[in-house]
Amino acid sequence: LPLVDGGGKKQQASNMRVPETLIWAAFFIQKVVGEYGMAHFSDKGKSKGKDYCIFFNSQWARLPQDLNKASRLQIYDLTTSVLCSPSDVPEGGFPNRIPMVMRGNCTFYEKVRLAQINGAKGLLIVSKDRLTPPAGNKTQYEEIDIPVALLSYTDMLDISKSFGKGRLVAMYAPNEPVLDYNMVIIFLMAVGTVAVGGYWAGSRDSKKRYMKHKRDDGAEKQDEETVDVTPIMICVFVVMCCNMLVLLYFFYDYLAIWVIAIFCMASSIGLHSCLWPFVRRIPFCKCRIPENNLPYLHKRPQIRMLLLSALCISISIVWMVFRNEDQWAWVLQDALGIAFCLYMLKTVRLPTFKACTLLLTVLFVYDVFFVFITPFFTTSGESIMVEVAAGPSDSAPHEKLPMVLKVPRLNSSPLALCDRPFSLLGFGDILVPGLLVVYCHRFDILTQSSRIYFMACTIAYGIGLLITFVALAVMQMGQPALLYLVPCTLLTSLAVALWRRELPQFWTGSGFVPPIVLAPINCTHTAEPPPPLLQEPSAEAEPQTTEATNQSKETPKQLPQDTPLPLQGHSNEVEPQTTEATNQSKETPKQLPQDTPLPLQGHSNEV
Repeated sequence: LPLVDGGGKKQQASNMRVPETLIWAAFFIQKVVGEYGMAHFSDKGKSKGKDYCIFFNSQWARLPQDLNKASRLQIYDLTTSVLCSPSDVPEGGFPNRIPMVMRGNCTFYEKVRLAQINGAKGLLIVSKDRLTPPAGNKTQYEEIDIPVALLSYTDMLDISKSFGKGRLVAMYAPNEPVLDYNMVIIFLMAVGTVAVGGYWAGSRDSKKRYMKHKRDDGAEKQDEETVDVTPIMICVFVVMCCNMLVLLYFFYDYLAIWVIAIFCMASSIGLHSCLWPFVRRIPFCKCRIPENNLPYLHKRPQIRMLLLSALCISISIVWMVFRNEDQWAWVLQDALGIAFCLYMLKTVRLPTFKACTLLLTVLFVYDVFFVFITPFFTTSGESIMVEVAAGPSDSAPHEKLPMVLKVPRLNSSPLALCDRPFSLLGFGDILVPGLLVVYCHRFDILTQSSRIYFMACTIAYGIGLLITFVALAVMQMGQPALLYLVPCTLLTSLAVALWRRELPQFWTGSGFVPPIVLAPINCTHTAEPPPPLLQEPSAEAEPQTTEATNQSKETPKQLPQDTPLPLQGHSNEVEPQTTEATNQSKETPKQLPQDTPLPLQGHSNEV
């Protein structure tokens, strides 16, 4: 999902040109520019009034940015009509007035043309559906010079109750700051998730390879298995993403609920995975449930594990029930989303930089295509990615996909009354570069490079996110964040590998293949008693018979190749052995443990 600013005057729909700074500078995408504004209603002769949110198209006519510069005109209430034919126009027309009519039965152009011909100075269209930008074509825009805006039906009912028949209205579009303070919160959450997830996953993978964890009180294994991503899995994943995005675009109302349910389950699992390392340190509730045959409980998990599971599921259910509470539900959604991202970074693993490059490059093309190219194919001129991320304007249940981090706008503005005062960052913009950060940290640990790859890639991610924010502010449209994040992270990691002359190992991930150790040498093995041939003489040893002596002379021919031979000049230190001892010495090399190190040639005198 791209980075989208849903607040203020940023919703887009046609006639918006793609800036020349993009790779495809020759292409120009026509979109309808929809902007949020305010309609200030007041009674005639009274200065006190109330603001209501409107949605207008600046290509019909622009609105002043200051309320004091806006003209206060009388409203002509014609909400019993749709103003689609000359018969709907009252006698005398709308001289120096702003008619308020219902939406439907004809185009926006036909409505505003009738209003302008009959002397209106503007037009308010009441909509029972979600507000959409009043669209037209270039010729119609040149013909009309009065502002036209959409007002919600609920606001119209409130206006009718709050103000008398002589009510006045002034339409204006307050200017908002280029960037909101909520961008700082989104930046900290995204970079923090990538850094913590990369560090945690890399350290966990290193410990899993080189250490055997000792779990107290025989607790069951809690660390999930990792999944190595292959090129075939990457291709299948991208195809599934494309299909899912297109299906969401056409069947959003049916699939949105399923996506919400899947998010609740996945986020509760992720939250449990993140909290368990802390809960297991608490010295309480270590007792286990009684023996049973119930599914998932027959292994007798600890009481504290069940309590943690219940807590995580409860948090997900609370969010699902109150997900449309804009005042506080976004906090739960962000917490669950961060836990889900950390869980995925810990579980999914890219084994080589080659796989990282393939995944990031393919998703780079995917993100750019669905943001900038798809408006050529949609009937409304909307980007499929932005439409799905922010929710289609004609969605009946008005559900929003939860696969984003969302933070409300923090700047005080009248536009906070409008529909979407949130800035969004998709999980894909965290997970995709985060997998590269995880790979860099694993490579750092195994090459003992002081985490230079990890630090460089994390800093590059932060810089790429800052560039995304700047592009969002300059272009005033939803941005495919991977357009900036992928080059920053990939090129930085590649540059570090070239600088350290480790590109072959970094590209193939050869450092992750554990070396073959023939025999580990430790104190336990070196302290073992020497073979019988070199043991000190025993006082109780019996004299060796002639037959045994002849067998001992033939011993070197019958011993395995790896068995050390007695050095010349030291045979006088070996006491005579019995026939039984000699036979045991022949069988000794065959009875040694498989892991016992054999003495190297030329060093047998050190045993």
